[in-house]
Amino acid sequence: MTAPLDTASLAQLFTAARTHNGFTQEAVSDATLHQLYELMKWGPTAANNCPARFVFVKSQEAKARLKPALAPGNVDKTMAAPVTVIVARDLAFYEHLPTLYPATDARAWFVGNEAAIEETSLRDTALQGAYLILAARALGLDCGPMGGFDKTVLDAAFFTGTTLKSVFLINLGHGDPSKLYPRGPRLDFDTACRIA
Repeated sequence: MTAPLDTASLAQLFTAARTHNGFTQEAVSDATLHQLYELMKWGPTAANNCPARFVFVKSQEAKARLKPALAPGNVDKTMAAPVTVIVARDLAFYEHLPTLYPATDARAWFVGNEAAIEETSLRDTALQGAYLILAARALGLDCGPMGGFDKTVLDAAFFTGTTLKSVFLINLGHGDPSKLYPRGPRLDFDTACRIA
């Protein structure tokens, strides 16, 4: 049996971790982004379909392409973040299933089945984006996940001519605690859960 994480590790991943709205200017290296992906990729998805694709927006040119898609309240913090991750889904994810899930012909479950493609790609990309947040926290980075952008504008800027569609964004770096909002409450167990 695997031993539970210690209290400090749980705090870093969950109880003390925060959604950051501002970041220091400390850079995030490309090597760290590679390490981040190599860690998060092991999180489970249905039939190991791995539909998420990630664009790590770092350069001024890429930030300039991202900026017009952002809601006004997200512009300043996103432009100042060392990295913004575009979490996207590949609508042709099933083409990789012969490699990723060779136990059966899982590709056949999706070819021509738009409803299954839509549901699976959206659900499992959201899961993989959450794994990326936890992996980033495990590596000592802070995250600011957000919606608040025009998907049509963003997809035109980054994904024209591809099978990729954006899902959400994550600002990434070393958080500036002076820009944190007060911690929001969470629902208690009895409100959010039941044991059947």
